[in-house]
Amino acid sequence: MRGGGSLAPDQKYTLRQRLMRVLRYRLIVPLKRSRHAPEHTARGVMIGVAWAMTPTVGIQMPLVFANWIAARKLFNWDFNLVNALAWTWLSNIFTLPPLYYLFFISGQFMLGRFDDLAGYEVFLQLIDGWQNVSLGNWEATSSWFLATIKGPGAAMIVGCIPWATLSGWVAYIWSLAFVRTYRDRKAASHQNN
Repeated sequence: MRGGGSLAPDQKYTLRQRLMRVLRYRLIVPLKRSRHAPEHTARGVMIGVAWAMTPTVGIQMPLVFANWIAARKLFNWDFNLVNALAWTWLSNIFTLPPLYYLFFISGQFMLGRFDDLAGYEVFLQLIDGWQNVSLGNWEATSSWFLATIKGPGAAMIVGCIPWATLSGWVAYIWSLAFVRTYRDRKAASHQNN
């Protein structure tokens, strides 16, 4: 089966097949369907991936939207908002603990705190302590944000900078090449027909 194609109606999708279908429909198909210039689309992917690689899970989409407005109004610079919003979902509730730990350890190294490199289990316990399920969404987010800043937040914010920058740049290069290649192949197939 290529690209998550359809199965017979009586067959069930495996977890891997469902995941690949979601990734294809949510991330790849919007790249293929974009009517903008490849650079415009690639900038959207770059912004989305860069925000995905920050310790802001839960508020990344509003941040991308604010980034889009600011880029257009202040700098006369534009990117594909739909693709940017979609690509923020690379980081999610499942990838949050390992990504945050990566940001934390990177930040500790960058800040020269070599004596305070907590193990992954200790870090997970710290994250679990931040959660307060009795609060509403906004209260929980603001409570989590304050606990992050008071705790390992500074290290996580500093540590995410190289990851966001590098990931955004790689995403731009990859998506630009992907969109250009896709459009070249599509144009070539139309010429042959």
